[in-house]
Amino acid sequence: MFTSENPIFEFRGPFGVPVQISPSLIFLVFLYVGFGGGAREMAYDLMFLVIVMGSIFLHEVGHAWGSLVQGQPVRRIVLNGCGGFCERERSATRYEQELIVAMGPIVNAVLWAVSSLIAQWIYDPEIYWVFATVAWVNLSLLIINLLPITPLDGSKLFNLLLCRIMSAGFARRVCGFVGLLVAGVCLLFLAFWLVIDPLGTLNWWLVVALMVLLPAMPAHWRMLLGRAA
Repeated sequence: MFTSENPIFEFRGPFGVPVQISPSLIFLVFLYVGFGGGAREMAYDLMFLVIVMGSIFLHEVGHAWGSLVQGQPVRRIVLNGCGGFCERERSATRYEQELIVAMGPIVNAVLWAVSSLIAQWIYDPEIYWVFATVAWVNLSLLIINLLPITPLDGSKLFNLLLCRIMSAGFARRVCGFVGLLVAGVCLLFLAFWLVIDPLGTLNWWLVVALMVLLPAMPAHWRMLLGRAA
């Protein structure tokens, strides 16, 4: 999703990797911040989005580092309305992919741990909010991204680990079944949440989650049948 957007801004990121900003990200910022209340609420909303996108950016930098350290050139990092992705110049072996995929969640785990430790020593409420939010966002990204649902890293890692003990074809079928089951449970939970709390403050993020989960269902069904996702 959003992979075919033309970037509106580009800069050189860490390790010289091009970083592109997509229009959907700017649209998300205006949409989210625009529904805030006063100036203070809008400032907190904007800071929250900066923390989320900064965490996603560092997550993708982790993927890029995992590629570069193994001699895999990285074409670009893209940040868009659904998060972001790291695009390599060429395909990697399964063993190379294990480090590449794992580095994203590892970065989020480190950010969560460090921010949580620092927050305990902060007494200023606004500075504490920043570190506590960084910790909460990265823990959330870590947990969600490790779900075995395509295209999340959890699904890729699950498939790579299964390929160590079984054939690639059978591993794909197992990933299809597990992902279909987990995505189905998540969809039921989110649909139930939207019904009982249609005006809840979390509904923006529930809608984004549905945008990820709905395409995952047919993808995992194809995997279960032994086809490419």
